[in-house]
Amino acid sequence: MKPIIIWGGKGHAKVLEEFLPSLGYALQAIFENDPAIDSPIAKIPVIHGEKGFKDWLRDWSGGELSGAVAVGGERGRDRVRIQHTLQDHGIQPDVLVHPSAVVSGSAVVGIGSQVLMQAAVCADAKLGPACIVNTQASVDHECVLGEGVHLGPSATLCGCVKVGDCAFIGAGATILPRVRIGADAVVGAGAVVTHDVPHGQVVVGNPARILRMKED
Repeated sequence: MKPIIIWGGKGHAKVLEEFLPSLGYALQAIFENDPAIDSPIAKIPVIHGEKGFKDWLRDWSGGELSGAVAVGGERGRDRVRIQHTLQDHGIQPDVLVHPSAVVSGSAVVGIGSQVLMQAAVCADAKLGPACIVNTQASVDHECVLGEGVHLGPSATLCGCVKVGDCAFIGAGATILPRVRIGADAVVGAGAVVTHDVPHGQVVVGNPARILRMKED
């Protein structure tokens, strides 16, 4: 089994841990910045903070490590930053595809991206690094996702959609064909997006309308 670590100690870590063994991975440790968070997985320790990470890594003697970042939602910038930290320490952020998911042979999935249970990434789609395509989400033909994008459960990108870096598409949202979603934008759960969404805007409803600017 290939040793792997997860950064992020909440529910997304449990989602990944459930199918890692089927991909040939053995989870070694979970890392988390919040000192109040305990391990969500029995018998797997949580190590807190950057110092804890460096100390653990210094003592590690089990060979080459893979890594996964279990930080989702609107925290795409954090997910990308943590992934870069892992890479800076020689840890490879692997692509993780659930056995029940479907990824087209012509699709491109960036380093550290995750395609979860029953999700679909279709013909000629392109996912940047550190993306999450959550449970039953669909990325249709020729869609392009920048780095750090997260699609919530059952979100649907119809064909030729482009999504900017670190945008978040909420659960059950639908983005119609050829629509552009700006970087850092947030699409609310269940929204139906018929027109382009500018950078950093939060949109909700059917049809989707601008609610406000995303807070930093």
